[in-house]
Amino acid sequence: MGGFQERGSRLLRIGQFLRNRFCSMPDYLTQRNGFWQFVRRVPLDYAEFDTRGIIKQSTKVEVAKDKRGVKASRVAETINRELLAYWEGLRQGRTQEAEERYAAARRRARTLGFDYVETKELSKRSIVEILERFEKMMETGKPKDVDLKTALFGTEKRPTVKLSEVFKRWEVQTRNEVKDMSPNQLKRWKNGYMLAVNDLISVIGDKSLVEISHADVLDYIEWLEDRVSDGEIVAKTANKYVGHNSKMIRSINMRLRLGIPDLFSGMRLQGEKDVARPPFPVEFVQNKLLAEGALAGLNDQARGAVLVIADTGLRLSEAVNLNEETIHLDCEIPYVRVIPDERRVKTDASIREIPLVGTALAAMKIHPSGFPRYRDKGASFSAYVNGFLKEKGLRPTNKHTVYSLRHTFKDRLIESEAQDSMIEALMGHADDHPKYGKGPSLKLKQQWLQKIAFTPPASL
Repeated sequence: MGGFQERGSRLLRIGQFLRNRFCSMPDYLTQRNGFWQFVRRVPLDYAEFDTRGIIKQSTKVEVAKDKRGVKASRVAETINRELLAYWEGLRQGRTQEAEERYAAARRRARTLGFDYVETKELSKRSIVEILERFEKMMETGKPKDVDLKTALFGTEKRPTVKLSEVFKRWEVQTRNEVKDMSPNQLKRWKNGYMLAVNDLISVIGDKSLVEISHADVLDYIEWLEDRVSDGEIVAKTANKYVGHNSKMIRSINMRLRLGIPDLFSGMRLQGEKDVARPPFPVEFVQNKLLAEGALAGLNDQARGAVLVIADTGLRLSEAVNLNEETIHLDCEIPYVRVIPDERRVKTDASIREIPLVGTALAAMKIHPSGFPRYRDKGASFSAYVNGFLKEKGLRPTNKHTVYSLRHTFKDRLIESEAQDSMIEALMGHADDHPKYGKGPSLKLKQQWLQKIAFTPPASL
């Protein structure tokens, strides 16, 4: 009997959870005159911009026709999103005005021969300096000029920038630096910086930049160290987040002349190291990965991309972004070109031409237009193929990934005694040496690649 009651109690709790999760009313939804109404108090963060106090708006959904408020919930969510966008627009508008006033006051002070000093700081300076500023004001003959007083006596405060506003500002400031990124590259770039600053907010709160203290940064670093100790992230990832926050805040600080110290200086975590991906043994690739039917479970485009990578050493992102313009089959030496093509390449040395031989040539003949399913989706391709390799036992160790084929490609070139200049030209690696001449010809590259080419399976 006790077991039955315990099971019933557990089911009741599960049912309650599901009701709360999927059937609960939004916080801002109430009933009025037979209709669902959206009601929300203006948040404190926006109270100075919107003085209405409480926002009330009908969803125009009748309670009798929507007793659980499902339809009204969707309407309320839309109203809430629009409100948040409206409030944020108000705040940004006021913030922009404040920044412009502050910048104008600084410029005016300089034209008058003084540095701009806020009132609080000016009160701590010598009486001589204060009197000099009074004299300058009287000399102008405009002692009642409000802008003049602001410039000389620092009545315009420095702009306040909260951590939650940092990425939006950083995005605007760097818009020209990222314009060559593809949509997916830009998305990943944004996600990295947004994750970094949101983590910082979760640790120290949504403070303004001038309020962040050395102790706050130490708390953040200790939080990252705990995550590294727990195995959630590695030190290199933690340091990337530290670098992102430091870069954004330092740039905004310089642009707005906030005068805050670089609190992230010297805060990198120790123990960072690069973990090299191990290459596949050549015999493993030929006898297992390229065995008849071994890759049959992959969709045709993913399978083709794997075969191309095996005999070109292309980076995953380079392989999946090949297209009609960069694949050249109707020529004496079939080859592919790696070019920016509406996306950012890793380095200038990445721009190169690679002859097609072995599995790469066989795959490209089947896919002369490339692999549109994975264009600008290198991460999706990697996740899909790596999952397949794991499931089918096609990895020598858990550390091997599809990217390991690129490392295998380099090892095969080394074993064939190819010169460093040839290896660098095929891998797209940059070096520190001055560039002379055009580099290895397509014909010479083909000769070296034919020496190491894999034999493709009979059926692709």
